[in-house]
Amino acid sequence: MNSEQLKDTVIDALEDIKAQDLAVLPVRHLTSLTDYMVIATGTSNRHLRSLANEVQEKVKAAGGEVLGVEGEQAGEWVLIDLGDVVVHVMQAQVRDYYNIDELWGGDASRVARQLRGSGTGSESGADGAGTAPAPRSGRAGPLPGLPARNG
Repeated sequence: MNSEQLKDTVIDALEDIKAQDLAVLPVRHLTSLTDYMVIATGTSNRHLRSLANEVQEKVKAAGGEVLGVEGEQAGEWVLIDLGDVVVHVMQAQVRDYYNIDELWGGDASRVARQLRGSGTGSESGADGAGTAPAPRSGRAGPLPGLPARNG
């Protein structure tokens, strides 16, 4: 399964379970770790777990491999490593706090359908320079699966 097929499988899975604010960020020009980051918002801990589970099941059914999953127990931010695609499923408050869309140079208004099957999309950051903006101050915090900061 190539990265485009994998990305489309992930998008289908997230749309099937009604993910909100779905964004696909092409990041191959920023990192050698992955080609795409898919970011979606869930409405509750249960919804987040359902979204993450659906992604894993659909990828496996399509012949893909799930390399790792972090944060399922906490249910606030689940990271699914699929190799060429990394999926972040987050609650709205967590997504707003960490703002990874902007960190990776994405335009939060982009939706999955705009990049579905194109393979190209906008290959540069939101400013067109191809670099991720500096993270906002005060954004440092625990990784998924670690205790969250209070306040």
